[in-house]
Amino acid sequence: MEQFLYLSTLFDLYGALLTEKQQECLRLHLFEDFSLSEIGEELGISRQAVYDNIHRSEKAMESYEKKLGLAARYHEERQELAKIYESIKDLRQAGNESAVEAILDRLEPFIGRSQEVN
Repeated sequence: MEQFLYLSTLFDLYGALLTEKQQECLRLHLFEDFSLSEIGEELGISRQAVYDNIHRSEKAMESYEKKLGLAARYHEERQELAKIYESIKDLRQAGNESAVEAILDRLEPFIGRSQEVN
């Protein structure tokens, strides 16, 4: 599951840099849960060609990540924003609830979750 999430993140960040065939193979494999044989049938290529496309795509995206570090940076920023979110929740006092709520509402999309504030 962790590998799936990692590859999904890489695909979101670097997928546009892959060839159309690589993008389609990865999309079907990652998001449609197609087997290699099913992808081959869908795209009219051999199972081995599908495997090669997926393998090359993963290596290319890992190379991009190694050079650019966008996925790592994205992960670190989300963790930091989550910490900021929690710190702001602790600032809530009588009289400033609406201001704190407004700030928390603005942060939620950036930390990737919707939280109920108590």
